[in-house]
Amino acid sequence: MDKKPPDIIAVDEVAPAEVAEVDLYQRREKVYTRNIEGFFQRVRLYSGWPMLIAYFGVPWLMWGDRQAVLFDLPERKFHIFMLTFWPQDLVMLAFLLIIAAFALFTVTVFAGRVWCGYTCPQTVFTAIFMWIEQKFEGSRNQRMKLDKQPWSFSKVRKKLTKHAGWVTVAFLTGITFIGYFTPIGALFTDFFTGNAGSWAFAWTLFFTCATYINAGWMREQVCTYMCPYARFQSVMFDRDTLIVSYDPERGEPRGSRKRSGNTDAILGDCIDCQLCVQVCPTGIDIRDGLQYQCIGCALCIDACNSIMDKMNYPRGLVSYTSENALEGKPSTVLRPRLVGYLLVLAVMTAVFSYTIFSRDMVDLTIFRDRNQLYMAAPGGLIDNVYRLHLSNRDTEDHQYQIEVGGIDGVEVIGVQTIAVASGELVDFNLRLRANPVTLSAPGTEVTFTATQVDDPSITITSESRFIKPL
Repeated sequence: MDKKPPDIIAVDEVAPAEVAEVDLYQRREKVYTRNIEGFFQRVRLYSGWPMLIAYFGVPWLMWGDRQAVLFDLPERKFHIFMLTFWPQDLVMLAFLLIIAAFALFTVTVFAGRVWCGYTCPQTVFTAIFMWIEQKFEGSRNQRMKLDKQPWSFSKVRKKLTKHAGWVTVAFLTGITFIGYFTPIGALFTDFFTGNAGSWAFAWTLFFTCATYINAGWMREQVCTYMCPYARFQSVMFDRDTLIVSYDPERGEPRGSRKRSGNTDAILGDCIDCQLCVQVCPTGIDIRDGLQYQCIGCALCIDACNSIMDKMNYPRGLVSYTSENALEGKPSTVLRPRLVGYLLVLAVMTAVFSYTIFSRDMVDLTIFRDRNQLYMAAPGGLIDNVYRLHLSNRDTEDHQYQIEVGGIDGVEVIGVQTIAVASGELVDFNLRLRANPVTLSAPGTEVTFTATQVDDPSITITSESRFIKPL
């Protein structure tokens, strides 16, 4: 009985299992990008520079006696060239953001993440910071070698000049952003003379640091971890969406060879030069298939095309294409989803434009006195008290004449000519007095009309009810 059954193993005889560690945070490996030129990089240049010029130049434009684009928070006025918006118009801002989202969805369904690759501010400013880095620290190999070297005067000088360039661009970006919320001419003068307010210094410092960190240090991590667009873009793609893709049927099996050409019929056109990886700003290998880190910048396309030219192979091993095209299936441009997005976008844009240019420059809101429905007046008459909110959305001061209709013989007690400054909201009371005998119902509709004195064509009407005893 001293023998164990063969199918039973003592606990102390079990070999300890190997425990694998799982690191929930992957340490960042610095991406050293290689400079490349090509057709799509010229497109990025022509799309990025106009945005930069507009960003830094628009605050300096004037519209009459004011800044053309100015979001004046203390005065509660938001000027965009000929248009002025008030806090009451914030619903239009929400509508505008919805339109922008649908525009982004439409572009994404058609051509993937071209917004990210060509016009996203993170991409544009990162490209500027990378250009500064290349100017002061050299090419990709030189930068890698520099980072491995021990600290020396030459290394410190290159690093300091690079970061000085980064800080300069970041500072100009930050102070320009503040210039959209306060007159930029006075801001620059007060800032450099030390007369700017503490909030101006604080916000400029904040946006300077944000630009410096995001475009200089975090770079691809902003696109990979912080931007939600990278995570939900796949739900908007279909099999006809244009994406940056590698053609494995043509490229595989990959392998190096002489420039004389592909003399080995076994090999595909990919020579495994790694250039597409070296130019990628997010450090991915496009040959591994579509990945959420890909921002559609087409750097790998230009890099691969340059190698194909040198090898005398046809271009397009890496290209903008669709999944259907890669599989040899028919690819459709105008499919139902894209047409639907286009129609919705067109309708919303038309409605928004009509609302903007047809909106009333004056607003009138009526509130009845909630403390009592009516009051008895001398001679058997009945009084109702109303509180009026009158706002002037114009850029100039105006006077408005208040008129009341809907009840025969109604008497208006109170001031009927109201002066309202530009962008102001005025509250005032009016008392209406009427003979209950002339009223056919306990509640009679009454209308209040505000007419601009200097331009009678501008009017606004609001309704309420006049209450009498049963």
